[in-house]
Amino acid sequence: MIKLNCDLGEGYGNWQLVDESQVMPHIDMANVACGFHAGDPLTVHRTVQLAKAHGVQIGAHPSYPDLVGFGRRSMACPPEEVTAMVLYQAGALQGLCAAEGTRIDYVKPHGALYHDMMGKEDVYRAILEAVRRMEQDIPLMLMATPKREKFETVAAEYSVPLLFEAFADRRYRPDGTLTPRTEAGAVLQEADAVVEQVKNIAAGRVIASDGRSYPMQADTICVHGDNPHGVAVIREIRKALHS
Repeated sequence: MIKLNCDLGEGYGNWQLVDESQVMPHIDMANVACGFHAGDPLTVHRTVQLAKAHGVQIGAHPSYPDLVGFGRRSMACPPEEVTAMVLYQAGALQGLCAAEGTRIDYVKPHGALYHDMMGKEDVYRAILEAVRRMEQDIPLMLMATPKREKFETVAAEYSVPLLFEAFADRRYRPDGTLTPRTEAGAVLQEADAVVEQVKNIAAGRVIASDGRSYPMQADTICVHGDNPHGVAVIREIRKALHS
């Protein structure tokens, strides 16, 4: 069964994006913010506790140091700085996990760092180096694309396993990349359309913006709970996958 992952722990102080107690029972993997784009220590600690209570895997969700821009702005950081910032953030999360008798199970970069990883080999290698240096043997999560073998070849140099993810609510282009958010229809708004896309991805395909079906091999699907109907849609997705 394909797993569902969700970005969580992204509140900050009095501002909370989603009721995580409603999301956690319906997902398998929680991508937990590490403080650089969101997530104060108490918020992150509570997310870790909730994930453990529900048997949900915990992933480090590091980003560029960009609280103001929610980690969505690319930064010109040299590779050694990228490696250090990923290790720093994952280490903080691992400390909270250890306090609860659990651990980090994988790493999934956030926002601009994620997209730079997919488009810039030096950033990708810097992140792989960080994951390689962590105490436990854990995978790196990245986007499922037709260039899968290219990413696997580089990751093999670092002995880092990979997890490939697809997106439940994003429109795909024929080349396997996501339609930019600046374009109309980039985000699927109707619950039925999101559920249908998840079913297709679970079956190994995706219907792209040109209306044609293309292969899509993914280990996990990213869902979002930070919108008014997010939790309800996640419930419908889980129900559809088990039907």
